[in-house]
Amino acid sequence: MQNFIPGQRWISDTELQMGLGTVLSTDHRTVTICFVASGETRVYAKQTAPLTRVQFSPGDTVISHEDWGMTVKHISEDDGLLTYHGHREDGSPASLPEGELNHFIQLSRPSERLFAGQVDLDKWFELRYQTLRHAQRLAQSVLFGLTGSRTSLIPHQLYIAHEVANRYAPRVLLADEVGLGKTIEAGLILHHQLLTERAQRVLIVVPETLLHQWLVEMLRRFNRHFSIFDEARCAAIDEQDAQDNPFVSEQLVLCSLEFLRTHPRRVEQALGADWDLLVVDEAHHLQWSADYVSEEYRIIERLAGVTPGVLLLTATPEQLGKESHFARLRLLDPNRFPDFATFVAEEKQYAPIAHAVEALLGEETLDPAALETLRQSDAETDTHRLIDKLLAENSPAEEKASARTALINNLLDRHGTGRVLFRNTRAAVKGFPQRQVEGIALPRPEAYARLTADRPEALLCPERLYMAQATDDQPHWTRIDPRVDWLNTRLSELKPHKVLVIAASARTALELAQALKARSGIHAAVFHEGLSIIERDRAAAWFADNEAGCQVMICSEIGSEGRNFQFAHHLVLFDLPLNPDLLEQRIGRLDRIGQRETIRIHVPFLQHKDQNATQSSAQELIFHWYQNGLNAFEHTCPAGHSVFVQVQDDLLRCLQNAVLTDIERLIDDSRELHTRFTTALQNGRDRLLEYNSCRPGIANHLKQQAQAADRHSELPDYLDAIFDCFGVDSEIHSTCSYVLHPGEHMQAPLPGLSGEGMTITYDRDSALAFENMQYLSWEHPLTRTAMDMVLSSELGNTALTAIKYRGVNSGTLLMECLFILESASSERLNSARYLPPTCIRVLIDQNGQRHDDALPHTAINRTRQNVDRETAAQVIRSQLDVLKEMVRASEAQASEEAPTILREALGKTRDTLQGEIQRLTALQRVNPNVRDEEIRYFEEQWMALSLVLESATLRLDALRVIVAV
Repeated sequence: MQNFIPGQRWISDTELQMGLGTVLSTDHRTVTICFVASGETRVYAKQTAPLTRVQFSPGDTVISHEDWGMTVKHISEDDGLLTYHGHREDGSPASLPEGELNHFIQLSRPSERLFAGQVDLDKWFELRYQTLRHAQRLAQSVLFGLTGSRTSLIPHQLYIAHEVANRYAPRVLLADEVGLGKTIEAGLILHHQLLTERAQRVLIVVPETLLHQWLVEMLRRFNRHFSIFDEARCAAIDEQDAQDNPFVSEQLVLCSLEFLRTHPRRVEQALGADWDLLVVDEAHHLQWSADYVSEEYRIIERLAGVTPGVLLLTATPEQLGKESHFARLRLLDPNRFPDFATFVAEEKQYAPIAHAVEALLGEETLDPAALETLRQSDAETDTHRLIDKLLAENSPAEEKASARTALINNLLDRHGTGRVLFRNTRAAVKGFPQRQVEGIALPRPEAYARLTADRPEALLCPERLYMAQATDDQPHWTRIDPRVDWLNTRLSELKPHKVLVIAASARTALELAQALKARSGIHAAVFHEGLSIIERDRAAAWFADNEAGCQVMICSEIGSEGRNFQFAHHLVLFDLPLNPDLLEQRIGRLDRIGQRETIRIHVPFLQHKDQNATQSSAQELIFHWYQNGLNAFEHTCPAGHSVFVQVQDDLLRCLQNAVLTDIERLIDDSRELHTRFTTALQNGRDRLLEYNSCRPGIANHLKQQAQAADRHSELPDYLDAIFDCFGVDSEIHSTCSYVLHPGEHMQAPLPGLSGEGMTITYDRDSALAFENMQYLSWEHPLTRTAMDMVLSSELGNTALTAIKYRGVNSGTLLMECLFILESASSERLNSARYLPPTCIRVLIDQNGQRHDDALPHTAINRTRQNVDRETAAQVIRSQLDVLKEMVRASEAQASEEAPTILREALGKTRDTLQGEIQRLTALQRVNPNVRDEEIRYFEEQWMALSLVLESATLRLDALRVIVAV
């Protein structure tokens, strides 16, 4: 039993935050301790009190309650109370009774805690070691920030994110074709920039209709909580403090372009909010020409002018036209793209480069023009040697292929807009499914035939018109519309296949689901804009569940935006939209990279009852226009919008009048326009840009690395240790998934883990299929927070264990020390890329001999035996002087290793940054898209990093005493 005397200073092992306690009184069974720092008084049973006597040693620095400090030289004891003697900082002698020690002192340094007899369970030490190891690995991984989100491992997306996210203040145009994932690319880039703290404040500006889609995508895929800003939110902030700028109240802000356009004051506030990164979706709708500049364009132009990084998401250059495409590039760099005429002239200069790359890509014989282009490329490259190797008849095939790739890369670096524009096409990116359509003609109800509409497009949804015009005594539309019975039958025929149904209206979706349930007991998930995010997640999860889920999901037009269901391959289009882009968006819910089945598109449409009639219905017309005029069901239709703009007036007139001869003429005209526009798009294909947007060798290597990391991930084992130590209960939910619940003694809250629990998965495919599950990765907030909690506290920085190990004599005393070599800089400097907090492990015995190699960390853990706290305290007290000497010896050993690590880090930094400076400087001479500030950034990085790394410090992070038995 411990001996307590009033006036002594003790510390609570379980509540370190309470600071130093003072013994107030004691009797034969209990002791009363006052913790002045926290204002708490506790009564403990002597026999089991979780308390440790605070005793400093010569050489320690102690602080008085008056906040002056002294270095301890020697210690005296009188009636069980200690007095420390030494010198203050000014050299004057001083004495400090333990009762006058600062109440707020907390023992956090490993040696302090160990010498005071405070040791943690061995599992905490092991967790700390693993956390240090993983933190060091992640800081140097090229995949960190690219593969931990809820995304598929798609080469062109990984390539763009890797290429752009590592730049300083990236300013690029993302112009992939529809369905290739521009939003994911932008999300990966901003997620990476936030993780590495190259960006901290992000503003996303999108059309009003895409606000929710972006909110969901950023949250569900990247765990980024954006705040939607509108006038109501800004006004509420104004009411609290009219002087505040509402936009500085959040780091991650999402707002609509319409909101900014209609509130000029908010534009000025947004301009003053110091963003690091601006993301603009649907940038092709910003109107600009030499004669007219829209207000929306001016707003984005001003924001881009004061924001270092800019990502513009836009349609492909071919769809935009050259002038519109130039307008987007001008937003990124007005100095580089000052006027349209210069831009057009410059683009023509790249024709020889494109010709040479085409020849190299096609492995064709190089003609004189291509050879001349190659020889005129950057003089500082070894182009001539590569050409000779390529042309030599006796060169091995592997060397020729290597030379061809190197020549292509040299040329790509010279390409005019290659560094600022990324545009992938379906023609270049493989992996998309085939599509088959079936049109089902159904007789139009008489009640629908009498409907009239002011807007012709309203005729495409006759059930809504009918309900708006019907009297109380008329039947509900679901009782007269043959599409309802057809759908009921078709769902039975398709069982057990999943079926996605899309209708324009949320009311139609709801009423259709109710009708199916009433007629056949079919329970359909419903997905529309009136649901909350959580409700949508639950509906999507129910639909995705193969075991207990529903067969059918019915979505509204707006509600389905941003959600993909590629696990299904049957799509029912209950009605058809007017705009071809919306049709492609609907099909795109299933037609994604990763879809393994042919997509079956079912289109029920209403037709005139009389087959010989001279008129048709609006629904029949729009089906045949898409099928025969645009071929938009079975193939993507990049020219569809251009055709629609040309024939829109005629199309609306045909919908209203539905005269067959006019319809046939419209379809013929549309087919001719579609052929012409598609041919122009194909002829305008920029193979040079396509290759530069996804260099296959780099892209595929990134994917292979990511797949290997997924297969051999250490995360599940690591998080199991986290859950065990922090008191989180885990149980199996289903294949590859688990449910987490806070345990009764959970140490601290973790992000997303509420009392209701959290369903998690480590499997990427499961996470993509079930959006109600959290995808735990090394980048997930729960993982990052847990790692920070371990490393920012004293948890596990001391331990004492026993081992029985062949080759180690019984009674041997060992000490395992974990030292951290780290630089003191912000993450904005990104010094961790070159010198992450590096762990140096030292294992010595009481004679100062090293045993690191003979006794690995894993071997200790396999044979360790727990030691109770009282026994551990006795060992420490009896061997205190020996342990202090072992700490000093370990520090000396680690100090000898540190310079070698520092030299390697400085060498790596110099080679990387100086190499990049030289590359960009040489490249700038042939490609003006390399900005001066990019080169200055690397120059400043080298100067700052060399100073920071040279001043790196070594500290003891954790130690474990090991007794051989």
